[in-house]
Amino acid sequence: MEMQQWRDGRKAAGEATEALREVLADRGFPADWFSHLRPVVAYSGRPLVHIGVLPADMVEQLAEALRRDEPHSP
Repeated sequence: MEMQQWRDGRKAAGEATEALREVLADRGFPADWFSHLRPVVAYSGRPLVHIGVLPADMVEQLAEALRRDEPHSP
């Protein structure tokens, strides 16, 4: 992978990570629950967000919050 491709992927992954952190904070989730989110770039250059292992109660709350929102079409 070219360095520029990695930089672009890292930027996109970082922006997505921050967007998720902001939404979780806005929903009232404690910051320590999502402090482990990390931007990642795959070997292919694809930007990813590493979410890691989450407490079951957090996942239940996330699922409930997502159920309340309107469906998002891809």
